Amino acid sequence: MDTEGRRRSDNFEDRGSGGGRAAGGGMAGAALFALMRMLGWRGSLVLLAVAGGAYLLAPAGLKQAIRGALSGDPSGARGAGTGTMGSVCAASPAFGRACDFSRVVLASTEDVWAAEFRKGALPDYGRSVPAYRNPTLVVFSEEVATGGCGEATSAVGPFYCPGDQKLYLDPSFYDTMAGHLHAPGDFAQAYVIAHEVGHHVQNLMGITDSVQAMAARRSREEANALQVRLELQADCFAGVWANNAQRARQILEKGDIEEGLNAAAAIGDDRLQRRSQGYAVPESFTHGSSAQRVRWFRRGLEGGTAGQCDTFSAARP
Repeated sequence: MDTEGRRRSDNFEDRGSGGGRAAGGGMAGAALFALMRMLGWRGSLVLLAVAGGAYLLAPAGLKQAIRGALSGDPSGARGAGTGTMGSVCAASPAFGRACDFSRVVLASTEDVWAAEFRKGALPDYGRSVPAYRNPTLVVFSEEVATGGCGEATSAVGPFYCPGDQKLYLDPSFYDTMAGHLHAPGDFAQAYVIAHEVGHHVQNLMGITDSVQAMAARRSREEANALQVRLELQADCFAGVWANNAQRARQILEKGDIEEGLNAAAAIGDDRLQRRSQGYAVPESFTHGSSAQRVRWFRRGLEGGTAGQCDTFSAARP
C-alpha cells in the first residue's frame, strides 16, 4: 500500500502501556456488540446475555424490523480512565511504523466516508444519515479502558466501541496476523482498520443501536445470525473504502488486493474454530465464514458503493 506523502489523521491517541482503568467498571449495554467482535478476532465462542436476554433476530424481514426499531441511544457511555505508562508508538521502531501506517489508513477512511455521507449513497434504514463524524483511533499495549465498553486487554484484538466512537488497537496484533493467522502485508492491516471503521459507519447510521434493541427478544442462534450480517456489512464497507481510496488516491500496490482477501479469509469463523478446536460449529458463528467474509469484502471492493452492502436484505449472508 502506497503511504508516501499521505495525510496522517490527527484523531489518534497513544495510551501507552496499561491504558488506564475505567471508573466504576462494568460493561455498557451498547458495548456488547463490540465485545462480540473482540472475542471473534481470536476465534472464541461467544456466550452473551445482554440486558436480560441474548441477541437475536431472524434474517427474514430484518430490514423492515430495523426500520421500526430506530429510536433512542442505549450506549450508556462511561468516562474512561486516563492513566498511561509511556508511549506505545515510541516503544520500538516497529510500533512507530505501525502507528504511522495506522494514521495514514485512518485519514484515508475519513476522506472516503465524509464524501460518501455527503453523497447520501448509504443503505436506507429509515433514519436521516447525519454528516460523517470521524472516529478516534486509540493505540494501547496490554490493556485499555474505554469510554463506553469497560476495560479490555490485548487478547481481544482490535475493536470498535460505540459508546465513545473510538477504535482500539494494540499494534502487536499486526504481528499476530502475520505469524499466527497467516495474513501478512500492509493492506491486510489496512483491512482491519477499515473493518472497524465500518462498524463506526453502522453506529452513525443507527444500525448498531437498532439491532441491539431488537436482539434481546430472540434466541442465541438468531442472535448469531444477526451478528454475522452486521460483521459482513462492515467487511463490505471496508471494501467500499478501498475502492474509493484507490480511485481518488491510487493507494493500491501489486499484491494488495490479494493481501486483503487473504486477511478476510483468515479471520472467518470456520477457519478460526478449526484452528482452535479442530472443528467448526456454524450455528455459533458471529462473524461469518471465510467464504462469506471474502465475498462481501470483494463486493464492496468491486462495487465501491455502500448501497451494495445491504447484508440485511440479502437472502443469504
